[in-house]
Amino acid sequence: MAYKRNRTINMPAPYLRRVWLDPERIPNRAAYPFVLPLLRDDFELSFDKAITIIVGENGTGKSTLLEGIAVMAGYDDAGGGKGYRPVDHRGAVEKMGGTLSQALRASWLPKITHGWFFRAESFFSVARYVDQAALDVGDAPPDFLSYSHGEGFLRFFEERCQRQGIFIFDEPESALSPSRQIAFLKLLHRMDASGHCQVIMATHSPMLMAYPNATLLRLTKYGLEPVSLEDTDHYRVMREFCDDPGGFVEAVIAE
Repeated sequence: MAYKRNRTINMPAPYLRRVWLDPERIPNRAAYPFVLPLLRDDFELSFDKAITIIVGENGTGKSTLLEGIAVMAGYDDAGGGKGYRPVDHRGAVEKMGGTLSQALRASWLPKITHGWFFRAESFFSVARYVDQAALDVGDAPPDFLSYSHGEGFLRFFEERCQRQGIFIFDEPESALSPSRQIAFLKLLHRMDASGHCQVIMATHSPMLMAYPNATLLRLTKYGLEPVSLEDTDHYRVMREFCDDPGGFVEAVIAE
């Protein structure tokens, strides 16, 4: 597989400045994902910092939104980057991003044509594809699969996610221990400090939510809203647990 490297653009992130829903492009308002409260006719999301973090409960539409943005940006809806088209896992991934992307419009300054869309559930299929693509052109494969689950994730991030581009992470903490989440925070800092990486991330990890200088948004049935770490349900639950682990567990199992 030939991979065309794009020249570096001498402008700081964020590059994707705004996405919004065009009601005239919605094929069926009564069909998913357009029935999500998030996707009202006036839906709009602006990016004013290099790193945007979205939190919320399962089922609120975080993954669907990220997938729609990723497809709109030119990535495969099952994960990967420009030019990477994994095929062996597409049926296993619920793909709504293609439908949503057709109804989204975007404002770029400038438009970035490279980066990566990471989905935890398709990581190994994408990694196998990347290894095979390297072998097909006579290169040494990165061999992410020879590491443990968490180590493979982290090595993948370090290898692929420090070049200029827009990087979309859907729950990157899913295979990372607390110490590996700290390593991922350091990677985020390097990406942020470079000035040429834009990150849009959905997470359930309070540790990742705490990244400084990021825009933290909470997704509820009413839509997206700015939120402080301390006001997220994730942080409150973890604080209660850390204050009294035994009492917390006893109270939970007694309910």
